[in-house]
Amino acid sequence: MATQFHLALPCININKTRTFYVDTLGAKIGRSAVKWVDVNLYNNQITFTECGPFKFECKSYNFNGDILPSFHFGIILEKTEWQTVMDRLKSKKYNIVSEVKFLENKVGEHQSFFVKDPNDYTVEFKCFANSQEVFES
Repeated sequence: MATQFHLALPCININKTRTFYVDTLGAKIGRSAVKWVDVNLYNNQITFTECGPFKFECKSYNFNGDILPSFHFGIILEKTEWQTVMDRLKSKKYNIVSEVKFLENKVGEHQSFFVKDPNDYTVEFKCFANSQEVFES
């Protein structure tokens, strides 16, 4: 079995959260109850529990001139799947917060785009020019 991650996050509204991950991003729902839901995002488990917003003190940072969210989570995809998600979001006229190309012509070159979910979490989708360089520098 491939290694998977689990992330648990508070959310503001469980129904809006479920709708975003299923209808907007195409994720599947696992176990759920009235106030929580397990989202299967590319075979990784994110558990959202309706308990209110989470407060962040440092909202962003500067990386090579691009302002990026300090707190975010995301998924690394192959280029074709990455483009499919991008096209899906654009066809739904969903707001893409930013698109960035990192380390162009260097080891670890990758592209990312960021979207906000209904809880104001930033979700990053990235694809590497060379998938063997995910952890290389």
